[in-house]
Amino acid sequence: MSRLPVAPTQSPVQLRGDYAQAAPDFRVAQNYDNYTADEQAIWRTLYERQLGLLGEHAAPEFLAGLRLLGADAGRIPVLAEASERLKRLTGFEVIGVPGLIPEADFFAHLAERRFPVTVWMRRRDELDYLVEPDLFHDFFGHLPMLAHTVFANFIQAYGALGERAQGPAQLKMLARLYWYTVEFGLVATSRGLRAYGAGILSSSGETVYATRASGPARIGFDLQRVLRTNYLIDAYQKTYFVLDDIEQLFDSVLEADFDALFAQADLPAYEPDARLPIDQPVASTSTF
Repeated sequence: MSRLPVAPTQSPVQLRGDYAQAAPDFRVAQNYDNYTADEQAIWRTLYERQLGLLGEHAAPEFLAGLRLLGADAGRIPVLAEASERLKRLTGFEVIGVPGLIPEADFFAHLAERRFPVTVWMRRRDELDYLVEPDLFHDFFGHLPMLAHTVFANFIQAYGALGERAQGPAQLKMLARLYWYTVEFGLVATSRGLRAYGAGILSSSGETVYATRASGPARIGFDLQRVLRTNYLIDAYQKTYFVLDDIEQLFDSVLEADFDALFAQADLPAYEPDARLPIDQPVASTSTF
């Protein structure tokens, strides 16, 4: 297959997935019986570790979605079963993919309410960090929020925006939006800051760091600021953007004039640790 994606890392990475078996739109079968006993054990380890953190650090919408998906710590989930549940809830289908896929295919799937999930599991030496998204990151991190109608609608709208974007600069703007919301987003709740981003909630270290640590800045969500802010790939984030509620995410995209925003794509970007006069700091409930 000639259209292979590139991992967004500081140095080149050999993609792990079996792309030779992928369909033209990069779908692959899960082949559930191929998971080893150790891979099942790795799933249980990761799931149980994260489950212990969710009550204090995860957004209520994430917690509700995890319950609705019917996943558990006992076994790697069957994607077809999760897909049937999710389709009944928000109309989203779950499809297996070999790993990262090209942007055009990714946007097309999202715009049609299909969410790609990597089918392979990380190794035991990668429990705390891996370069590419694996099954645990994609399933545990992403799918619970897709059970929330407003968030699911945002993801579809995001896919449609991706199909409109032209050129690397506009695509980079959309990558920043995805990174600072879908992957590393925080939301304010009556019980303090909570995470809804998959990159946070699939990592035990960043789950606590993003919501409680004194190091990073947490600022109120501002769409234009997000679209111009670079991010860190291989380290914890220097800045997290905080929603007032999940509805704000969809409303900000629905109401925005992206033709005008895309026209600003060549403006200089802000560094990940930039602090601007327009920023509205949001306090964490506690720090370490």
